[in-house]
Amino acid sequence: MNHPFLPWIAAAIFALAVLHTFSTKYFEHLAHKQPRHAGVWHLLGEVEVVFGLWAMVLAIALLTLAGKAPTLEYLESRNFTEPLFVFAIMVVAGTRSILQVCGLIVQQIARITPWPKAMVNYFLLLSVVPLLGSLITEPAAMTLAALMLRDSVFSARVSEKLKYATLGVLFVNISIGGTLTPFAAPPVLMVAATWQWDLAFMLQTSAGKRLWPCSSMQPW
Repeated sequence: MNHPFLPWIAAAIFALAVLHTFSTKYFEHLAHKQPRHAGVWHLLGEVEVVFGLWAMVLAIALLTLAGKAPTLEYLESRNFTEPLFVFAIMVVAGTRSILQVCGLIVQQIARITPWPKAMVNYFLLLSVVPLLGSLITEPAAMTLAALMLRDSVFSARVSEKLKYATLGVLFVNISIGGTLTPFAAPPVLMVAATWQWDLAFMLQTSAGKRLWPCSSMQPW
């Protein structure tokens, strides 16, 4: 594609997509304020829709400026397996049945412990569920943990500092869980085959240094 304005148009569309990502809460507000067009505002308020929507805008811009053949050639040269996989995993992880099963597991574990139930639930949601990302993938674990914490922590009347601290711990533990296997975290998955990072390598390097850091320390 040799059109002189295409790189600038593509950069502008990407900038709008990023801006849209940080504006989803505003569209949700419009959905409640203007119920007549609530469906459109709710759609624009879904984070999962943002980049798909602006990717369609980019495709239309390419079709208009470069023509049908170059646009089809460009789209067919892209590999959409990874983003479609992440999108599908997040949608499945956010379903009610998956949430109910994970919630039941957390409740059963909390029931057999002698400590207060609320404290144990909070600990499990910040430890066990994020570490499950090594099996159900990092995006799925993030979706599950965030939705379950929403009902138990973020919707409660607790301090803002606790909410931000909870998010920080969740992000760290999701990162740890995602790097225990070569397929859980999208960044690792993209380079695992090229760099020959198999399950044994990830467990030896990532799990050994992150979950048991003292075992990797050399004596003085």
